[in-house]
Amino acid sequence: MADGGYKGQKLIDAVHQKLGAEFTVVLRPDESSKRFNVLPLRWIVERSFSWLENFRRIAMDYEFYSDTGEAMVQLAFCRLMYNKIYD
Repeated sequence: MADGGYKGQKLIDAVHQKLGAEFTVVLRPDESSKRFNVLPLRWIVERSFSWLENFRRIAMDYEFYSDTGEAMVQLAFCRLMYNKIYD
């Protein structure tokens, strides 16, 4: 899922071809530009980003290699899942 900044059929095709995943763009409705509206499914992405902000090593980009940064994100989500299961 992504917000309106990532729309475009070329990107959707590239994600499907390289990752085999479905790429969904959640757009804001035109009539509600001045009011706050909860967008469907977008809260999942925003919530996940806020959970990652609780980890110091992820909050700032300390890693030299991108593979190490990706591993830190995966470890953080493993820890979050473990805490949700066993707490």
